[in-house]
Amino acid sequence: MVTYKMQKRMRIFLPLLVVLFALALIASLFFTSAAAANGPRVYVLNAKGAVTPPLASYIMRGIDFAESKGASLIVIQLATPGGLDSSMRDIIQRILISRVPIAVYVYPPGARAASAGAFITMSAHIAAMAPNTTIGAASPVSIGGSGEAQELPETMKAKVMEDAAAYMRGLATQRQRNVQLAESMVREARDFHHDEALKEHIVDYQATDLDSLLAQLDGKEVSLLTEKVIIQTKGATVTIVNMNPFQSFLFAISNPNIAYILLSLAMIGLLLELSNPGAILPGVIGGISLLLALYSLGTLEVYWAGVLLIALAFILFIADIFVTSHGILTVGGLASFIFGSLILFRGGPAGALSVDWRLIAVVAVGFAAFFVFVLRAIVQAHRRRATTGIEGLVGKIAVARTPLNPGGTVFVEGERWSARLEEGEVAEGDEVIVTRVEGLKLWVRKK
Repeated sequence: MVTYKMQKRMRIFLPLLVVLFALALIASLFFTSAAAANGPRVYVLNAKGAVTPPLASYIMRGIDFAESKGASLIVIQLATPGGLDSSMRDIIQRILISRVPIAVYVYPPGARAASAGAFITMSAHIAAMAPNTTIGAASPVSIGGSGEAQELPETMKAKVMEDAAAYMRGLATQRQRNVQLAESMVREARDFHHDEALKEHIVDYQATDLDSLLAQLDGKEVSLLTEKVIIQTKGATVTIVNMNPFQSFLFAISNPNIAYILLSLAMIGLLLELSNPGAILPGVIGGISLLLALYSLGTLEVYWAGVLLIALAFILFIADIFVTSHGILTVGGLASFIFGSLILFRGGPAGALSVDWRLIAVVAVGFAAFFVFVLRAIVQAHRRRATTGIEGLVGKIAVARTPLNPGGTVFVEGERWSARLEEGEVAEGDEVIVTRVEGLKLWVRKK
């Protein structure tokens, strides 16, 4: 029920709240105008690593953010060995419809824009390279069981090659760059050093650092999707748009090597939990690692035969816990695990989306050692005969409280027991060893 006093307070505070809201709105408009009047804004995205869905999401969200802030230029600092075709095309499509000029800058010195990176660079309104960088090697390849690049089957190779070459020609034509040499990066897997790329007009600029690039771009006219704009960078405010912690985490685990490690941790944790129920911690770690591994595998182009072989290895390891196979199931599990690891990933340039063979070797050896020494010890402990209660007295040392010839009394584990000596004689105070238990009588032998 609203009282008179409450009504009075509302009549006082409501107008005050309205005034404060109005002042806040005016202030926000003022600061927005002031910020806009401060000069041009340049937003910089750092794209370093394989082109995967998390990286594509970061770049596309970064472009959205810069557009919403009224950016005059977006610079994507690129260093990549390549990556997934689907993620590459998502990035390029976003660049092509951007309402803000976008410069792709192959940076830092020593970096490369290979394979998918070459396509992304060619799609930008402005393409630039730092000293000692390279661009190219954009031929479509498949990853074989060894993790090395392999040629595609002839029919498929022709289809994929023609599609990639046409895509590269279209990008080079749209940006008015050297179409013939751009296409050679696909058909001949050519690679161009920064000087050669600039000379042959594969890229537009060479810059030692970001400041140098911005100085060169001031006043340049570029064509967007629906209009032409003049880039203004003089006195621009430069804002670095890094990945947030969540994006960084997702990008990190989308690395094939990290995905492989997570999958291996999941197997170890779940094996420990199944062999030693109630341990809890290994099961928790294994479950979390499995979920993260599944996400990571979902972002990459996985060869499912490899996944099935690793799953078979897990089943063989579990079977060896409960079945006496004299190591045959363990050996079979390791063989299945290694073969599955070698063919786990496909669909990217060699080195960009494949598991390092040295990591496979280390994990396989670690798995073997873990299974032989740790897991087998746990299983043997569980299979060992129970030794609790009276059964637990067998093997214990007792002290004779009376002479045993052959019967008498002994003291063991804080209690007196009737005992019978198996052979010989024992004096009072001598130590004996319990050999078996029959009802409430212990059988002992002289220590």
